[in-house]
Amino acid sequence: MELSNTPARNLDKFIEDHLLPDTNFRKQVKQAIDVICSFLKERCFQGANHPVRVSKVVKGGSSGKGTTLRGRSDADLVVFLSSLGSFQEQFDRRAEFIQEIRRQLERCQIEKGVQFEIKGTPWSNPRVLGFVLKSPWLGEGVEFDVLPAFDALGQVPKSYNLDSLVHEHYRPEPQIYVKLIRECKNLGKEGEFSTCFTELQRAFLKQRPTKLKSLIRLVKHWYQKCKEKLGKPLPPQYALELLTVYAWEHANVGTSFSTAQGFQTVLELVMNYQQLCIYWTKYYDFADPVIGGYLMMQIKKPRPVILDPADPTGNVAGGDPSSWPRLAQEAEAWLSYPCFKNWDGSPVGSWDVQL
Repeated sequence: MELSNTPARNLDKFIEDHLLPDTNFRKQVKQAIDVICSFLKERCFQGANHPVRVSKVVKGGSSGKGTTLRGRSDADLVVFLSSLGSFQEQFDRRAEFIQEIRRQLERCQIEKGVQFEIKGTPWSNPRVLGFVLKSPWLGEGVEFDVLPAFDALGQVPKSYNLDSLVHEHYRPEPQIYVKLIRECKNLGKEGEFSTCFTELQRAFLKQRPTKLKSLIRLVKHWYQKCKEKLGKPLPPQYALELLTVYAWEHANVGTSFSTAQGFQTVLELVMNYQQLCIYWTKYYDFADPVIGGYLMMQIKKPRPVILDPADPTGNVAGGDPSSWPRLAQEAEAWLSYPCFKNWDGSPVGSWDVQL
């Protein structure tokens, strides 16, 4: 059944039947990720001209956050390299590391019997190496994006990294963000280094209740439908994920909420994009004068503003100004569909969320 024709009361079942990844495929994807992670950690830079050590490989993207959609198997793997000492160095040297990873992957497929379909890039200084892993034990190919990064955070406590709530109040040293802000200003590259904070982005979403993650999946599915119909430009999907978290937090509805009402609330926020100014103070706040001054500057920017909770330089709602009106128009059209109607035809309504 199409989402647009699904009655509001059946949305939870729609998520369960169509959007949750199937267990067997999830296992296969995990296996594929383990293969690539161990390769990147143990083998990748063995024959490199300069000594390169991988300090850690962190799984980001939807598979890292626990919000994967069925049939959409993509994984972001951020490779933290000890030989990168600053954000500037990451920017200057990433093409060199991507070239080396590519060379080693081509060697690896001969030995391991796996096949990598490496995607071409038009950029001279790419920030990512994209490829599809194909193998006899995989039902379908798994798409990977590998991104070399400067290890700005160092050793995040392991229990926090493994999504335990023990270290829920873990917070980076302010100096890390001061360094980020200064280097971004020098380079004129705000939001360029969000990969360095993948562990925080991931924990921000991964530690959320299952029901909220189901609502995020539903919003992402809706977004994919819009993308198929409208094409580009659209706001980034991550902006919609953060908007869903914001709606849930401010509605104060706990874990027994109506999925249809949550869904409608997110679409109404999209329609009111010109009033959005959203940020969190979980990992950074206004206390340090450099960070505080920078945040004030960020939240005074033209709306919409949605700051990445892990990276104050990243306004994930920025970009092409025509992207939000296009999505807002689609959101408005959707509100008349059965998925926002009660069994008697009355509207389901939305949560009371302040803009």
